[in-house]
Amino acid sequence: MRPYTFGAARSVGEALRQARDGSAYLAGGTTLVDLMKMEVVTPAHVVDITAVPLRGIRADAKGLSIGAMERMADVAEHDLVTGPYPMLAEALRQSASPQIRNMATIGGNLLQRTRCGYFRDPATPCNKRSPGTGCPAVGGHNRSHAILGTSDACVATHPSDLAVALTALDARVSLRGPDGERTLRLADFYRLPGSTPHLENELRPGELITGVTVPALTWARRSTYVKVRDRQSYEFALCSAAIAVDVTGGVIREARVAAGGVGTRPWRLPAVEQALKGSQMRLEAFEAAVAHAADGARPLAHNAFKPALLRRTIVRALAHLAG
Repeated sequence: MRPYTFGAARSVGEALRQARDGSAYLAGGTTLVDLMKMEVVTPAHVVDITAVPLRGIRADAKGLSIGAMERMADVAEHDLVTGPYPMLAEALRQSASPQIRNMATIGGNLLQRTRCGYFRDPATPCNKRSPGTGCPAVGGHNRSHAILGTSDACVATHPSDLAVALTALDARVSLRGPDGERTLRLADFYRLPGSTPHLENELRPGELITGVTVPALTWARRSTYVKVRDRQSYEFALCSAAIAVDVTGGVIREARVAAGGVGTRPWRLPAVEQALKGSQMRLEAFEAAVAHAADGARPLAHNAFKPALLRRTIVRALAHLAG
């Protein structure tokens, strides 16, 4: 770990005043500290924001609001989440390990870095870590890598389970920085890699995530998050599906579908949503609706199984909702 200076803040304003070029905010630290130890990221200054009062889980007619400093474990078990938005609770419970969920924050989870082994090894080239050095994953070990939204410069998969569920629910993220406050759809917050994979999101220098807002969606009570992985704990998704359906008389009126483990960012699937509308809650309809789920995919040597896995994961989630 390289030397750095350290400061602590007790308010958002104080945190922003301490931020400078090459600085990083420390919340739960479950990602940042690991990457600093490996010298994958090397901030010159670290601002501890654990005392900044960005907490609270509230609901009103407009929807659900979650403070960025809320712990993942607390959000996963909160009554305002488990009943109205079960896919959020399920995504959180299937993330990381109990120990990490007790420390990691909502804001930190949304900003966690990819688990691509080449990114996390400073001895290897990586365009995301060192722009212009290349992407060895394209021709290397890429079983866990993305098939959607990739480029020749980067095929790293976005790691957050929570972000997939929030994307399906069309959530918005609140930001505050030196230039004031602003709000973005989470789907617009994450960037595709293109030729600049080191620019992962729309966060400006010094900005903080202050909270997340999920629009009111009464039929999100009928939702789920299915995660396919190599083991049942402390493992990232090979593929996941966050799905909510509005059903009347056995017919799907509306649907929300997003996938994880297959894209360079949480991947919303509007074609599947549209195909589900007007369909019966039956297996044959589900299988027909997912026919175009992997359109545009660019499989690599070791992850050519992912298009089929994506379709099967969505069907599995829908079958669960159908009972």
